[in-house]
Amino acid sequence: MELHDLGEFFRLSAILNLQLSARGVGSRNILSLILGRRSLPEGEKAILLDVLSYLDEAYGTERRKLGPLAVLHPLRATALLARSSEQPLQLDLLTCLLHDKLEDIPFKNTPPADAQRAEEHFLRMLESVDPERKWYLMERVNWLTRQPGDTYYAYIGQLLDHAVQAPSLVRVKLADRLDNTLDMRIDVDDPIRGVDFFATVFRLMFVNGYKGYDPQVEHPDPTPLNGAQRLYQLFKNAVLMSLVRKKVTNLEPTGKGIFDMLALASMKEAERIVLHIFAYHGIELQDQRALIIDVMRYAQAGGLQHVTPPEAPHDLDGLFLSCFEDSSPEARKVNLDRLYLDKRLMVKSALAFIVIFMSFLDDPSYYVSGIHEGGMNADATPVPQDLAPATAPAGA
Repeated sequence: MELHDLGEFFRLSAILNLQLSARGVGSRNILSLILGRRSLPEGEKAILLDVLSYLDEAYGTERRKLGPLAVLHPLRATALLARSSEQPLQLDLLTCLLHDKLEDIPFKNTPPADAQRAEEHFLRMLESVDPERKWYLMERVNWLTRQPGDTYYAYIGQLLDHAVQAPSLVRVKLADRLDNTLDMRIDVDDPIRGVDFFATVFRLMFVNGYKGYDPQVEHPDPTPLNGAQRLYQLFKNAVLMSLVRKKVTNLEPTGKGIFDMLALASMKEAERIVLHIFAYHGIELQDQRALIIDVMRYAQAGGLQHVTPPEAPHDLDGLFLSCFEDSSPEARKVNLDRLYLDKRLMVKSALAFIVIFMSFLDDPSYYVSGIHEGGMNADATPVPQDLAPATAPAGA
C-alpha cells in the first residue's frame, strides 16, 4: 500500500468498515488489517485485541465530520503507522489506537450508562498491561492530548519537547495527521487518479493547442468540507512539519517515512484543489497561466520560505496570518469563507502549498520560518516585487 495514495486509503477504509459492520466478526480480522504483513507475538496481540474491543464499545456509532464511523480514524492511523514500520512496536500501536482517548471519549452523545461500561472495560484492559508499560502508555496518551486553551502551535511544541524522552510521539502524531489529511473526501476514487499534475501544467504553459484540464465528469456534489477548509488542514501540516524540522534533530527512519508520506499526501491534495478549480470554476486558460507564473516568481523570490505580513503588497503575503491563523476559530471561519469565494487566491494558495511540501521533500533543512510554539511571526522583509508581480487579479 502506498501510504499517501488516496485510492488505497479508500480501499483500506472500506475493508475496515466491512469488518466493523459484519455480524460475528471479531477484532482479529481488524488487527490483521492494521498489521498488514507484519507480525507480533501472540501475547502482544491479546492486549491489542482487547483495545480494539474497547474502542468498538467506546466509539459506538459516533460519526466523523464527513459521516463515516469515527472509530475508523484510530484504526487507520494505526494501520498507517504499522505499515510504515519494519517491525511495529506494541507500545506504538497501543498509543496510536488510544491517542484520542482523553480528548474525545466519552463522546457527548454517548449515554452515561454506555460511557460507564466502556470506561470500566478500559480500566480492566489497563490492569492486564504490566505496570511499567501501562505507565509509559498513559504518559504518551496524555502528551498527545491537546489541553483546553492550548493553541495548535503550543500543543505541537509541547508534544515535541516530550518527544526528546519518547520519540514514538512524533511518528504517532505524523500518522494521525496523515490519516486526517487523507480523510477529507468522500469519493469513489481519487478524482485525479491517473492524472499527471505536472504534465498537465506543462501542457497548459507550453502547448498552444491545449484546451485545458477536463476531468470529463460533472461537478461533484458538495460535502461538509470545502476546498478552503482542506487548505486549512494543509496549513496545519505545514505547522507540524516546520516544528518537527526545527525541534527534532534526528528523525528516526519510521518517523522520516511517515513525514515524507505526509508531504506527498499534502501535495496531492493541493493538486486536486488546483485542478478542480481549473476544471469547474471558469478561470480562462490565459489567467490560469498567469496564476502559475505569479506563484512561481513569488516562490523564486523567497516568499514561501517564511511567514509574511498581511500588509505586504503581494496577495500571497500574509496568507498564513490572514486566512489560517489558529488562535480564534470564529475569525478563522470568516477568513476561510472569504477565501473559498476567491477562487484565484484559492489556486495561488494551493500552488504555494505544493511548493512548500515539495520543499520539505527536496530540502532536509527546509521549514517555514516564523512558525514557532508561541504562534507565528511575520518576516517584514518584502518579497521583491520585480520578481513576483501580481499578474493575475486576486478576485473578490
